[in-house]
Amino acid sequence: MMESPHWYEGRLASFDTETTGVDVEQDRVVSAALVLQSAPDAPVERLSWLADPGIPIPDGARAVHGITDEQVRAHGRSPAVVAAEIARALAEQARAGVPLVVMNAPYDLTLLDRELRRHRQSSLASVLADAELLVVDPRVLDKHVDRYRKGRRTLTDLCAHYGVELADAHDAGADAWAALQLVRALGRRHRTALGDLTVGELHRRQAVWHAAQARGLQNWFDRSGTPEHVDRSWPLRPARCAGCGVPLATAHRCESAA
Repeated sequence: MMESPHWYEGRLASFDTETTGVDVEQDRVVSAALVLQSAPDAPVERLSWLADPGIPIPDGARAVHGITDEQVRAHGRSPAVVAAEIARALAEQARAGVPLVVMNAPYDLTLLDRELRRHRQSSLASVLADAELLVVDPRVLDKHVDRYRKGRRTLTDLCAHYGVELADAHDAGADAWAALQLVRALGRRHRTALGDLTVGELHRRQAVWHAAQARGLQNWFDRSGTPEHVDRSWPLRPARCAGCGVPLATAHRCESAA
């Protein structure tokens, strides 16, 4: 009887976005991609979206991903429609138990959640309903298994370190595909530390690892006098009351909104 494959050898989905900026509370999705592969050598299925974010794309963001206001106005669709379609696609993978690769998950997943709240008075959790996203974040994994390695850990850097080709960086489809291959390479290289975990165990441990990594970074900021706050939430930052900052999942009365 053949052994079942390790999680990194099986079916994976990978999600990435290109946006108007890096503020998950205020910025918008411009493009997104979901890449699916059933095994390392299997064919690849790609889903992609282009949204008209409803605000001008800043020069800095346009310089990164190359998408212009003219393109999204001519070919982009409503952000409400795009956000809903993306969320349903992710929910479909969650219901099927497929691990979802997301590089720096709290960025992409939180931004999608805020788009759903902004345009559809919904949330990622409400679209998922009883399904659970089983997220694999190569940034968290690499920091855990190779904690003391110096240097940056962007997608470009990690791909170079693990020997993964990244063609056309900052295209959502290319980045999603590279992140998927990166996770397979990371799993193979660190099989002893990661390979025998179930996807559910891996998901739960990443939340703990990310929180520890965030605490370490926060301590470094505090010691250096840098006024930065590092959010420990993973894979999704909780939405907070605009008036008082309390998580919306917490019952409270906001005096600022009164």
